[in-house]
Amino acid sequence: MSELKTIDARNTFCPGPLMELITYMKQANVGDTLELLSTDEGSAGDVPEWINKVGHDLISNEKIDGVWHVKVRKAK
Repeated sequence: MSELKTIDARNTFCPGPLMELITYMKQANVGDTLELLSTDEGSAGDVPEWINKVGHDLISNEKIDGVWHVKVRKAK
């Protein structure tokens, strides 16, 4: 069964949010969904680029009240 894990990387700066996501992705099971919360504007582009590069699934990428919510499903 897949889980939804929220990673709160608000108020950290590049490359912090991406590094936190990578750490949690290594611990996650295939099929798990992670949601990264980030206030760093660079995350909006950097994180989806990394997700695509390594072959995971980008579920959503939206800014809500100044916070980026990036959801990714571990594909492998």
